[in-house]
Amino acid sequence: MTIATTYSDEPKKLDWIGVTPRELAGFLAMVFGMFMAILDIQIVSASLKEIQAGISASSDEITWVQTSYLIAEVVMIPLSGFLARVFSTRVLFFSAAVGFTAASALCATATNINEMIVYRAIQGFIGGGMIPSVFAVAFTLFPRSKQSIVSPIIGLVATLAPTIGPTVGGYLTDTYSWHWLFLINVVPGILVAIAVFFLVDFDKPNYALLDRFDFVGLIGMAMFLGSLEYVLEEGPRYDWFDDQTIAVFGVLTVLGALIFFWRAATAEDPIVELRAFKNRNFAFGSAFSFTMGIGLYGLTYVYPVYLGQVRGYDSLMIGQTMFVTGVAMFMTAPVSGRLSALIDPRYMMLIGFAGFALGTYIASYITPDWDFWELMVPQILRGSSLMLCMVPITNLSLGTLPHDQMKNASGLFNLTRNLGGAVGLAAINTLLNKRLDLHLARLHEQVAWGHQAAEEQLAMMQQNFGMAMHSDGDAAALKKLAMLVRNQANVLSFADLFIVLTVLFAVTGVFTLLMRKPGAVPAGAGGH
Repeated sequence: MTIATTYSDEPKKLDWIGVTPRELAGFLAMVFGMFMAILDIQIVSASLKEIQAGISASSDEITWVQTSYLIAEVVMIPLSGFLARVFSTRVLFFSAAVGFTAASALCATATNINEMIVYRAIQGFIGGGMIPSVFAVAFTLFPRSKQSIVSPIIGLVATLAPTIGPTVGGYLTDTYSWHWLFLINVVPGILVAIAVFFLVDFDKPNYALLDRFDFVGLIGMAMFLGSLEYVLEEGPRYDWFDDQTIAVFGVLTVLGALIFFWRAATAEDPIVELRAFKNRNFAFGSAFSFTMGIGLYGLTYVYPVYLGQVRGYDSLMIGQTMFVTGVAMFMTAPVSGRLSALIDPRYMMLIGFAGFALGTYIASYITPDWDFWELMVPQILRGSSLMLCMVPITNLSLGTLPHDQMKNASGLFNLTRNLGGAVGLAAINTLLNKRLDLHLARLHEQVAWGHQAAEEQLAMMQQNFGMAMHSDGDAAALKKLAMLVRNQANVLSFADLFIVLTVLFAVTGVFTLLMRKPGAVPAGAGGH
């Protein structure tokens, strides 16, 4: 009777998920905290003009509202694995939730660009600690047999949050004010912190690791990743290394990388362990996560730029158009979870990257008249493909690693996705600028004097403007023709970009077959 009483006092695990109700509630609180941190990467993207007016910033300065967040976050993401081992997941996540909430409130009080940059950097750095923790817990707390349920949840959150960021941001700014981009985090942040403090108890701290803390490695990592993010963010705007500041940060990137990788190879307990890359699936999965970051963050950037520059949409209209991708992701999440338990995950990734390629190929036929309906199919393909890729990539990359490598590996895995987005955005902006110059030069040749079609078009426009304005319409007609030429060159640049992305995704899809097929998961395979 004594034994029976002892067992009856233990929390009973839920059969359908393999953990206790308390563990599940704590995990879901962490997932929501991760959603907030990832959402804030893109929530300001559609409202930078309003923030610029509110804090009296210049057009060059306002981009730092986003850049400062990204630089700080990309440093914290790989560091979070070490901090979780030292202080425990509970303490790290609780501290991150409290700090992120406080920084969000400070952002709403900013009155100038300097304050905003500092507050956003704090918000990004602290928020970055929440993202990898969720992935690590998902693969250590839950049994492997339940990953088909858990992976779609974290995959949906990790990809949906930045996708709907512009939509949420545009709505809040249009309905209330830009301050609510940050105030919206306060109440949910407090609730997440309370829930994590009382519900999360998945591991124990190991303070002995502080005795061997690698300060040199930390400095090298911060210099490497922070400078790299700056170069990638600002490079396209200032013509890369022709700008002295970009060149200096490029040198710092190389020096930081040398220090970081040297310490990772020689330190007794490095700030970030790279041994997970010895695992073939993790190495390939990280590369695929990098490419998926281009599809996630790159296309979240490209479509709004087209809609704003070519179609003249405001932030709310852009958000409403982009919402299609989020709906497609939400609808595909349960399907991807079910498929991951039925078919070879490598084939799922192949289908997902093929869907990416098909979507960008369709978009390569873009014209100046495309709007919601023409963009709907490419966006549906993108949203569905994100989920078909995210679930198997995560499962194959992290699902076969030993538990003692999980926290560090989770940080590295999430870092590759963010770096993919940063590299992708830099490459996209550079390609768009180069192709725009090329197409402008070619189109200017076509509308130069001596080309009959161009002269006839200009004469017709001069006549129309002259009748409408009851004055000489030459100047207005020339200005209108110049705008038409630039608009067409812009569209042709987007078409070229979509062709390049089509090739990238198609080639990546072929390489997915190089990953090892995972072994069968026993029905009772545990995660503890």
